[in-house]
Amino acid sequence: MMAPNRTGNVTRIDTVQVGFIGFGNMGRAMAEGLIRTEAISAGRLYACASDYQRLAERAESVGIRPRKDVASLVNSVDMIVVAVKPHVVEQVLVPVAKQLVGKPIISIAAGWSCADLERILPGTNHLSSMPNMPVAVNEGVIICEGEHTLTERQDKLARSVLSLLGSVEDVDSSLLAAAGTVSGCSPAFVAMMIEALGDAAVKHGVPREMAYRITSQTFAGTARLQLESGRHPAIMKDAVCSPGGSTIKGVSALEAAGIRSALIRAIDAIEA
Repeated sequence: MMAPNRTGNVTRIDTVQVGFIGFGNMGRAMAEGLIRTEAISAGRLYACASDYQRLAERAESVGIRPRKDVASLVNSVDMIVVAVKPHVVEQVLVPVAKQLVGKPIISIAAGWSCADLERILPGTNHLSSMPNMPVAVNEGVIICEGEHTLTERQDKLARSVLSLLGSVEDVDSSLLAAAGTVSGCSPAFVAMMIEALGDAAVKHGVPREMAYRITSQTFAGTARLQLESGRHPAIMKDAVCSPGGSTIKGVSALEAAGIRSALIRAIDAIEA
């Protein structure tokens, strides 16, 4: 028997039940991050996906409750996270449009703005956002579109949930794609740089595990220093570069290789 439909009127983070429509890499990362905080227990997280057997194995291993279809998931929860591929958003959500009324919907589907969701789900309460993979360890960035249809209470609850996963940044609709691209794709670029610097360390005799460890911690520490100090990155770079020293020689080599333009071109290629 299907459970009674939850109304979506819950406003407290310690009682809210969250459902993931789609449970791929990003949906799972968000769920893992929420569980890590212990603010939302695994037993209050639900998920559905096209491959139920695989979903059940992944979800039940961490205590998340799998559901066989979207309708039963929507009935079970107070808040919905739309985590399916962008090209199937409409076919997944439209059949349950009436059930979604009154419940806060957080979309993490790339390319789906407030206007896009309103076109297929008029009269519902939704927020478009773009998280990145570090949400799994509560150090992510969640880009949220400034335009949304959540009520004031729903918006407060949604932000309480999302802020458990990292830094929540609001942007105008016109900047949603660009900001989401920088935050969403940069973890791959950073991972490439960690790998490359790790290889350089190994080349000069440092054990590989140690090479990755010190490189990753250097990235994390440098990022934390910039966030907490608010210093311009160029000032931080200059602080390490002594006249005629080793760091400025390395910086010169990176400039000659076009590191700045390469990173800018990476974003240009995605946004083209």
